Amino acid sequence: MAAPSVGVVSKQQWDEALTKVLDLSTTTIERNAELEARATELEIELAVWKQAHSNVLDAMDRDKKAHNARVATLNRQIASLGMLKDPLILCVIDGDTNIFSPTLLSQGHQGGRQAAQELTKNIAEFLSQEEVQVFGRLSFWVSIYFNKRGLMNMLRDEGICGPEQLEAFMSGLSQASPRFLLVDVGPGKDGSDVKIREYLQTYVALPQTMRLFFGSGSDAYYKSVLLDLEKDDLLGKVVLLQGSNGLPEELRQLPVSIMQTDSLFMAQPPAYVHRRPGSIPLVGLNQNITTQGGLISPQSETYGTAASTSVTAAVNTRPGSGTTHGTTHGTKPIDSTKPLHKQVPPPCNEHYLMSCSKGSNCKYSHDWYLTPEQLETLSKNAKKAPCNYLKNGIDCPHGDRCCWGHVCPSGARCFHLSKGKCWFKGDGMHPIMGPAELVI
Repeated sequence: MAAPSVGVVSKQQWDEALTKVLDLSTTTIERNAELEARATELEIELAVWKQAHSNVLDAMDRDKKAHNARVATLNRQIASLGMLKDPLILCVIDGDTNIFSPTLLSQGHQGGRQAAQELTKNIAEFLSQEEVQVFGRLSFWVSIYFNKRGLMNMLRDEGICGPEQLEAFMSGLSQASPRFLLVDVGPGKDGSDVKIREYLQTYVALPQTMRLFFGSGSDAYYKSVLLDLEKDDLLGKVVLLQGSNGLPEELRQLPVSIMQTDSLFMAQPPAYVHRRPGSIPLVGLNQNITTQGGLISPQSETYGTAASTSVTAAVNTRPGSGTTHGTTHGTKPIDSTKPLHKQVPPPCNEHYLMSCSKGSNCKYSHDWYLTPEQLETLSKNAKKAPCNYLKNGIDCPHGDRCCWGHVCPSGARCFHLSKGKCWFKGDGMHPIMGPAELVI
C-alpha cells in the first residue's frame, strides 16, 4: 500500500487543527456568557448589599442623633436641678390613630389587662437597655386620649368587636393600674390631637420627666410640636412607639428614639371621624397632614351613606374604569410645579375616585380642578396603598369600585414581602402572577 503524500497529510492536520480552534472558540464563548451572567448576578447582589449598608448607616446616623439629643436633654436637666427628684416615666397615646389589635379587643376585660401588661413590659425592657432604673422610685403613668363613641361605632360597623367587648376591654386596661388613664375627649374640633399637643409641650418640659413614650400613629400630624421640642433640646426625652405599619418618613428623620410595638396595635386601623361635630362622630385619620400621595383610608358603606354633605355638582369619568362619579365644583388650578400629594391640601382620593363620607369636614381638598391625566395619576397612586378592609382580613364592601389597592403591585415577587415589611398584608394580596399581569 502506497504511503499518503505529504500534501494529503498536511491537509488532514490542518483540518484537525481548525476543528480544535473552533471547539476552543465555542467553549470560550459559552464560558464568557456564563461569566457575564454571573457578573450580572453579582452586580445585582452588590447593589442589594450596598442598599442594605446604606440603610444601616442611616439607622446608625439616626441613633447617633437621638443619643446626642438625649445627652443634651440630660445636661439640661442636670443644670436645672443638680439631681432629679421623683423622676417620671410617661406614656401618652393618641387612641384615635392607635387602635388596639382585634385579638386583644375581642378578649374584653382580659384583653385590656393583657394590653396594659404588654405595654408596660415593652417600656420596661426599652428602659433597661438604656440602663434606666425601671422600678423603685420611678413613677410610671399612661394616658390614652380617644373619642369613645366614634371608636365604638367604628369597631361595631367593621365587625371587630361589640360595644360590650370594648367596654370590658377599657375596664381591664384602666383597672390594670391606678396610673392608667383613659380620657374620652368626645367628638368636636378640640379632639385628642389638641390635648396631646398640650400634653407634650407641658410634660416634656418638666425636669422630672425622664422619658415620654409617645404613640402618634402612622401619620406626621405631630411633627411640628416635635420640632419645637427639638429646638428646646427636649426631644431626647421622647420615644416614639412604632407599630407594624411603621412611622412616616417625616418622623423617622427626627433625632428621636423608636420603640417597636408590633403586636399591640392594628397595623392599619380602619378610619373613623373622631372630630366631626354632629350626631355621628365617625371619621378618618388626622386629615390636616400630608401622607403618601395624600392617601386616606376607605370608609365603610355605613359611613358613606351617613354623610351626605358632599355636593355632587359635576360628573367626571374615572380614568380606566369606564364609570362615572360625582365631584364638587373643582375650580382651583393645581400647582403644576408640585406632585399631587404635595398640594396644600392634597386632593382627596375618595372624593375624586369614589365618594368621600366626610363632606365639609374632610381636611383633604375637594376643590382642585383635575384633568383626566391628573385623575389617572391620582388613581395609580391610590392603588399603591392597600385597602384596609382586605389588609385586616375583611371583605371590601366597595369591590371593584374601591380606589385602594387590592393586590400588591409587585405580586409574589415583592421584595418587601420576603422581609415581612410589605404594606399589603392581607391574604391573597400577593398573587402568583407577575406584576405585569396584575390588574390595578
